[in-house]
Amino acid sequence: MADAMDDYEKEAGCVPILHPEELKPQSHYNHGYSENVGRKSHVDDYSTWDIVKATQYGIFERCRELVEAGYDVRQPDKENVTLLHWAAINNRIDLVKYYISKGAIVDQLGGDLNSTPLHWATRQGHLSMVVQLLKYGADPSLIDGEGCSCVHLAAQFGHTSIVAYLIAKGQDVDMMDQNGMTPLMWAAYRTHSVDPTRLLLTFNVSVNLGDKYHKNTALHWAVLAGNTTVISLLLEANTNVDAQNIKGETPLDLAKQRKNVWMINHLQEARQARGYDSPSYLKRLKMDKEFRQKVMLGTPFVVIWLVGFIADLDIDSWLIKGLMYAGMWISVQFLSKSFFDHSMHSALPLGIYLATKFWMYITWFYWFWNDLPLVTVHLPFLLNSVALFYNFGKSWKSDPGIIKASEEQKKKTIVELAESGSLDLSIFCSTCLIRKPIRSKHCAVCNRCIAKFDHHCPWVGNCVGGFLLLIIFLLFLLLLLLLRSPDWRIHCATNYHKDGFWVYLTQIASCSPWMFWMFLNSIFHFMWVAVLIMCQLYQIAILGITTNERMNARRYKHFKVTATSIESPFNHGCMRNLIDFFELRCCGLLRPLVVDWTTQYTIEYDQSSGSGYQLV
Repeated sequence: MADAMDDYEKEAGCVPILHPEELKPQSHYNHGYSENVGRKSHVDDYSTWDIVKATQYGIFERCRELVEAGYDVRQPDKENVTLLHWAAINNRIDLVKYYISKGAIVDQLGGDLNSTPLHWATRQGHLSMVVQLLKYGADPSLIDGEGCSCVHLAAQFGHTSIVAYLIAKGQDVDMMDQNGMTPLMWAAYRTHSVDPTRLLLTFNVSVNLGDKYHKNTALHWAVLAGNTTVISLLLEANTNVDAQNIKGETPLDLAKQRKNVWMINHLQEARQARGYDSPSYLKRLKMDKEFRQKVMLGTPFVVIWLVGFIADLDIDSWLIKGLMYAGMWISVQFLSKSFFDHSMHSALPLGIYLATKFWMYITWFYWFWNDLPLVTVHLPFLLNSVALFYNFGKSWKSDPGIIKASEEQKKKTIVELAESGSLDLSIFCSTCLIRKPIRSKHCAVCNRCIAKFDHHCPWVGNCVGGFLLLIIFLLFLLLLLLLRSPDWRIHCATNYHKDGFWVYLTQIASCSPWMFWMFLNSIFHFMWVAVLIMCQLYQIAILGITTNERMNARRYKHFKVTATSIESPFNHGCMRNLIDFFELRCCGLLRPLVVDWTTQYTIEYDQSSGSGYQLV
């Protein structure tokens, strides 16, 4: 099956190969779209142009002159192409309006492929023209000479915004063309990017449908095209990896025929994860997502304990301890290769955070509890712990500001943005299908849009907007541990003033390796938490921006960025920034500005306003 893909293309009637007649408008379009064409300052004498050339180049006055002189706008040229086709493929909206007002037929078939002007505009990716033609009653469900409707063409050529608009206007997301191909199948076969496949999946497309002639699912077509990006998306969407086409071939069979190692491995893993094969007990554990999560969360608990436990063993030979550490390292490597997956970057840091705090609390209650006063030491420690646990739980499990919308709301938003000429990725999320509020961002880890997005924090496994209180209480906890750690002299015979720093340090490490290990952990975490607090306070109080806005300020039009500063429209001054962020009221003496950032889309600057801007 070396030429299997070519065979599929030959057999399927709806292949996106431009015939000679279809290539002509595209080449004319590329020529006619020159920035200099159509301007009055151009040296050409437009009075000699025929109406087809004038339409291609958008010379409205010349076109109107010829029409007023009696030219029939419905008359096709020698290539069986109407003026409306030429205007549509060159995105000449003013001419389209004029020709339709003069009687042009909006769904006139033309060209070698018997396409409508809407087909031509869709192929070229002109969303504004598609919107205009639909307003004049163009039918997007009509098929061209290859059997494709507009939504199939948009999917083939990767015009995600047009796919979204057509579906929002009522086109069936699972619509089949004349050969039984759906938009998802065409996107899987022709578009090697996350969109429009990701958009179609968000619209709850049927992933397991097969085409009419080959019975290939979208996954079959993605494998045939070697489209690894779409294969990953389809596997995440739980598509049927064991589906067979008319020849009895599964996607894995096609991958093996192409000898593509990446596709073979991923499809085999997906089959095993869904129970189609009979893997060994170890493989079943590897494929158990919940078990892998537990391993990634639990490994730091064991590692932190083993490091201190081995050091604390009453064994004089460091060779034996070294061998034990080597065994621990080998075990961690085995767990890493066997059970850690792509979610490691979020699960593992959370495990490290939880494990570190767990063993610190064990150390506090086991080591310090009987030696320190309750009121002056333990009570502040316990009160701080309650506040820390509360803020951690709030950051871990609470809603960070997820922007939600029903399917009808999503479609309404798409239509409104498209018809206002604003359906672009700067304000529209092609994954969540929502208009993005002014300070929001789509989180790639959570796969959702978050209002007033700061960053995705791996230490709490969630997106955070303001987790400053959490790290403040965490810093205080670490500070208490560091301040109380010198009390190990109660248990260890040490004399800093007599023996000096290095001897004192070795005495402590020898007396209680576990306590020394916790002391090192406290120092390490104290340093990065202190730096993080300073950065957050600087951003909140001085700049009035989030971490995401500080890192990507140049991408947002509402920020003025120079080599040394960032001017934010959300900066109200240090005190006001802190009052608004913490929502400080002080028994009604302060009035913080509380904003629902899930509904704020634009900023209008108001020079008379004290804040310098108004939210709309």
